[in-house]
Amino acid sequence: MTVHATPRLLVSVALALAAALFLAHLADASPAPASAGTARLAELAGDVRAADGHRYDARDDTGRTMDAAQITQSPDGTYLAVYHTLLADGRFHAAVATSADLRHWHRRHDFGPGTHQASLAADGRGGYVLAYEKDPRNHIAVRAYPGEAALFAGRAAHAFDAPRTLSRCAEGTPSISAVRGDTIELTGHYRADCGTDRQLRATLTAFRDWHAVPDRRLDRALRAWGNSGNLGDRAPVELDGQRMLFVEGQRWRGDFGSWRSYAYDPVSGRADRIDISTHGGSRAFANPSATLLTDPRGRPSLLVSVFIPAEGAAPAEAGQLVYWRKL
Repeated sequence: MTVHATPRLLVSVALALAAALFLAHLADASPAPASAGTARLAELAGDVRAADGHRYDARDDTGRTMDAAQITQSPDGTYLAVYHTLLADGRFHAAVATSADLRHWHRRHDFGPGTHQASLAADGRGGYVLAYEKDPRNHIAVRAYPGEAALFAGRAAHAFDAPRTLSRCAEGTPSISAVRGDTIELTGHYRADCGTDRQLRATLTAFRDWHAVPDRRLDRALRAWGNSGNLGDRAPVELDGQRMLFVEGQRWRGDFGSWRSYAYDPVSGRADRIDISTHGGSRAFANPSATLLTDPRGRPSLLVSVFIPAEGAAPAEAGQLVYWRKL
């Protein structure tokens, strides 16, 4: 017997199929934590009001905003921050600053116009590797410094400006994942089809050989939370022996108030959303990073650094937020 489909039946089937596809798309955004590590990061980073110390609208001693600050600690205990500021020349300038208390920062060097989204990592030999996005022709630039004196003077021993191989328009927001001898592992973004930022992984060997590939697995994990806009900055963090990424996702492209933060587990390929509670109730958070360090009172702590866009900020909370919690 032949059954002829009615218009109502066709509509029902189409709706059922759409619902099934939607549920499948959201399958990775499970209420269960992606891992014990991501759950721990969400617990520590989720409530600024419970922090052992914090500073909203962080600025250096010259009054420059410390946007997208990424913070680490030198062997002598001094805190180092790399960050950028939009100056009167209409361009971003990346800089490095030092601090003894995580609240007051002394700028040591400006890396020049057209440098932004900086990431700093120790090279294991007493020196540092710095990566940042550089314009014009937005691309990832990597510099090596033999020690802090060279870093503060801007005297790089090695320099590499990466070719754009995934996008003809922009590749940037680098984050250094690891330095292993003469190989540097990085993450970043590329402007897919010159429209929307997507994630990449890259390696630089001997400051000569560059290889970048899309990180579609991370893209899928962030899109599972409904992020149809840019998928941008991220930073590695390790808690209780578990390595993960602290990463941002934008729900709607062009809406700076829709930036949210996530903890991504590379083993399961899933991400947990981190709902950050501030004193005033800010709701948008971008450029996340987290670092294990010793706090100003000598205690092992997790430091979190996020940028609060004006579009999603509570009064007096816009700008760079730095806070830390004792482990």
